[in-house]
Amino acid sequence: MPISVPPVQPPARPALLDTLSRTARWDVIVIGGGATGLGTALDAAARGYRTLLLEAADFAKGTSSKATKLVHGGVRYLAQGNISLVREALHERGLLARNAPHVVWPLGFVVPAYQMFDQPFYGIGLKVYDMLAGGLNLSGSRWLNHRETLEAAPTLAEHVGGRPLRGGNLYFDGQFDDARLAMALMRTLFDVGGTAVNYMRVTGLTQRNGVITGVTAEDALGDASFRLCADCVINATGVWVDAVRQMEDGQARTMVAPSQGVHLTIPRSFLPGDRAILIPKTDDGRVLFLVPWNGHVIVGTTDTPRKDLPLEPRATGDDVDFILETAARYLARDPTRADVTSVWAGLRPLVKATGESSTASLSREHTILVSKAGLITVTGGKWTTYRKMAEDVIETAIQRQMLRAAPCRTADLPLHGANGLNGAQADLPPANSGSPDRYYGADLPLVRALPGADTMIVPASGLTEAHVRFAARHELARRVEDVLGRRNRALFLDARAALAGAPRVAEILAEELGHDAAWQAAELADFSTLAKGYMLD
Repeated sequence: MPISVPPVQPPARPALLDTLSRTARWDVIVIGGGATGLGTALDAAARGYRTLLLEAADFAKGTSSKATKLVHGGVRYLAQGNISLVREALHERGLLARNAPHVVWPLGFVVPAYQMFDQPFYGIGLKVYDMLAGGLNLSGSRWLNHRETLEAAPTLAEHVGGRPLRGGNLYFDGQFDDARLAMALMRTLFDVGGTAVNYMRVTGLTQRNGVITGVTAEDALGDASFRLCADCVINATGVWVDAVRQMEDGQARTMVAPSQGVHLTIPRSFLPGDRAILIPKTDDGRVLFLVPWNGHVIVGTTDTPRKDLPLEPRATGDDVDFILETAARYLARDPTRADVTSVWAGLRPLVKATGESSTASLSREHTILVSKAGLITVTGGKWTTYRKMAEDVIETAIQRQMLRAAPCRTADLPLHGANGLNGAQADLPPANSGSPDRYYGADLPLVRALPGADTMIVPASGLTEAHVRFAARHELARRVEDVLGRRNRALFLDARAALAGAPRVAEILAEELGHDAAWQAAELADFSTLAKGYMLD
């Protein structure tokens, strides 16, 4: 049965810092505020452990806000014969749709068939996909004739490479807003008694007699520093796990090979219906998605190895050209660089396979490593399986006798905003309507009661003054970027529109958080630099 947890208001930052100063010892400290870190901290706190999560920047600042926005089992892995991985991911997809219906919903995908055997080949595979999902399947797949295919995806090209459109297949996967799911996890962590602090950099690991005993940390927004003790320290920093591992052992070999994925945002007119398009195999073997999202369409993705680990990776001209040229082959109207309203890149943490250097041969499953001194590192995986990854991490800590035994509770734990929805879910805006109100779930009346609920700041993303105030009061937003990049998705939908709305966002944050005009000017300068990286010249 679902677990009912009353909502808790996150403390203001001074109170959070005071908590760090006053708490002598934690059961668990999690380093990293992305999907895996938030999920791990929530699992730990839900079991009753005193849990602290520390994030050096903002929650989901890195990879976890730059996904393809799909909660999926992995159709590609099915083609590779990895049945167990697909079954696990489909199970987790079903749990997410049930536990966070305000953030996760079913989305139909059209797989067009331009070659004679495409339709039966993919059709049979998708029936297996349905079967593996079992009772948690979102909806059954089916074959489409030519007319039905164009009704579902009217902007599909009638011919590709001289081959006519023969029909297609329709199947269902999950869609979500990654940063908003991260906010729901953060809020749920507080609801179950945990603590999370963003802009708190871990600067070192403490040891006694060769055993990790905690961390040192510094306030990235001030000058406070902390020495924090814990029975269990978990490194969940995604592509940056090796930097934390080397705080313990400077000679530790790297275990992550980053791969960069790039996405473009284009107007909804390129995909006006309520279905997505999936091209399972382009000419160079990559997958192409065209997905309706928040009143726009996102197109991607690339898979390019990188050696560096920037917090804000940038797309190359080749990345952009590849996506536009490939999309143009499958659409009746060619998207151009002038149509792109935002371009964004994220780094995927692919776990190294010994002796192999190509990211195509690396594992996307998660890996858990326990060092000699007891640092638990987890990396790899994907958003869909964050909950199972977290469960595996905490079970590892229990098996290593770092934590007392306690059962996992997250499979039946509705995320913040889902409790109390019930019939009220019908009152939320439809998915992909362009309104961000859906993501607040049961909190929506609180948002609409705030000043400025009817005063729009960024029409392209539906951001109102009330949304900004809610982000500051209830969602630990500290900077302009936090609001325009993650509490609201303006930066990812239309970077120029986000930049135009930044001055008013800065004014409201300054009012809510007690900052002066100099702070506003500095924030606007920083955000301007960031936003320009999301624009094409």
